[in-house]
Amino acid sequence: MASFNKVILMGNLTRDPEVRYTTGGTAVCDITLAINHNYTDKRSNERREEVSFIDITLWGRTAEIAGEYLSKGRPALIEGRLQMDKWDDKETGQKRSKLKVVADSMQLLGGRGDGGGGGAGGGGGGAQRSGGAQSFRPQSNDGFAAADSGRGPDQTFYDDMPAGNDDVPF
Repeated sequence: MASFNKVILMGNLTRDPEVRYTTGGTAVCDITLAINHNYTDKRSNERREEVSFIDITLWGRTAEIAGEYLSKGRPALIEGRLQMDKWDDKETGQKRSKLKVVADSMQLLGGRGDGGGGGAGGGGGGAQRSGGAQSFRPQSNDGFAAADSGRGPDQTFYDDMPAGNDDVPF
């Protein structure tokens, strides 16, 4: 059975990124993009705006660059894949799940001084003035250290989570 899992998103960061490191030394960073969708309501003929908040996980050098250069309100373009995280809620015992994006590459948009504002494309005009967007892709082997014992980056992160961090939903 054929399958294809590719996502391309452009939006503004909702908070400053925080970079963490696994015990194997691999950087990981979680960010959230706010993505606007503008449309006209057919019944009332009014312009409407819908905002979606998408959780994204960056790994390796891409995560480190996000921590250095991105901040709340900055626009970014992310390419990656969808991943379903599943866990049991500690308080209620219910099974929970969440769809997120695992980034393969990231492009910084806008100029150095561009902040948020103006929706998903806000600050995009600054990209021409500052010489265009900067693109970051993980190095060979998806940028993960050989010390990960051949396991995927996600599994390494979960296995390396410190004890007592049970409130993390993934």
